[in-house]
Amino acid sequence: MAKILVIDDERPIRSTLKEILEFEKYEVEDAEDGPTGLHLLGKSKFEIVLCDIKMPKMDGMDVLDKIMEMGIDVPVVMISGHGNVDTAVEAIKKGAFDFIQKPLDLNRILVTIRNALDRSDLVKETKVLKRKITKSKASDIVGESAPIKAIKEMIARVAPTDARVMITGGNGAGKELVARQLHEQSERASQAFVEVNCAAIPSELIESELFGHEKGAFTSANKQRKGKFEQADGGTIFLDEIGDMSLAAQAKVLRALQEHKISRVGGDKDIKVDVRVLAATNKNLIEEIAEGNFREDLYHRLSVIPIHVPSLNDRQDDIPLLAEHFLKAICKEYGMPEKSFDSKGMKALQTVNWTGNIRELRNVVERLIILCDKTISAEDVKLYANPKA
Repeated sequence: MAKILVIDDERPIRSTLKEILEFEKYEVEDAEDGPTGLHLLGKSKFEIVLCDIKMPKMDGMDVLDKIMEMGIDVPVVMISGHGNVDTAVEAIKKGAFDFIQKPLDLNRILVTIRNALDRSDLVKETKVLKRKITKSKASDIVGESAPIKAIKEMIARVAPTDARVMITGGNGAGKELVARQLHEQSERASQAFVEVNCAAIPSELIESELFGHEKGAFTSANKQRKGKFEQADGGTIFLDEIGDMSLAAQAKVLRALQEHKISRVGGDKDIKVDVRVLAATNKNLIEEIAEGNFREDLYHRLSVIPIHVPSLNDRQDDIPLLAEHFLKAICKEYGMPEKSFDSKGMKALQTVNWTGNIRELRNVVERLIILCDKTISAEDVKLYANPKA
């Protein structure tokens, strides 16, 4: 059922639209002025907004500007009894979906609403198709070893749900690829995938990064800013290296998971968010809990489904597949003729102690492509990689 917001200072107009639209099986909320409407938009998701242009507290054009500024993706239909061609053109230029004059023609209203919903559905379908067409094979999980097959099967089973997943494994093992596959195989694939590297953000900034801030919340907060949770609304947020998150931020993340609400730094309003949370860490969180560095309640909230990504040393059978994959991708990226490993060169690659896992393997393959001839030998591998002692 589509949800519609009606913003108009005239009660009879609001009541009539609400009655007609609810009869047509739409869910309707109404607001008597711009600020109230914007508050409702910040709390709930609407498929369409009907907004009067002339209102005492906030002009409808200002409401439209604010909606665009807030980054809310919703068709806005402007309605007015004082409109003319210039006003209509200005509204469309500002981003309005349509402009309708009063007295309202209810048939025109209903047709416009159906058109707006059809356009929204078309945009969503286009995004899905574009994602499928342009999705790089670099985001696929390469490998046919038993551990990788098990992970692929787990992803296929878990991705269609909204279950939270805790992904563990060493640095460079491919935790982000698992997270991206969970998103791309989910019902949220057409929406945003927002990644947050918790280890790379200073502890004093992590809350603002995750939840946003209001203008004036702190010295450098010159304007309102949406955080990562709001940016991921309707999609997926990936909290990478969550073991490095401060306890204060952990408490706010726990609240977001429990109540599906967040509040910006310096703000007192609750904002509803519909976000699937995936997390990853290279730490042993059980040990971190014992040492008082990680909240046990947050751990259990996040670890509904645990997925462990094995180290490359534990899946050496996948090294030839990965090496060939990187060879083709990197040669294409550099515009170079494709190179290859000879049999001994590939075997030598499998003897390397891959402490940096897949990330290290890719770097070594790139180095070999740049520095070696068309065929990469065992001697090349020994020279430019670090074989076991």
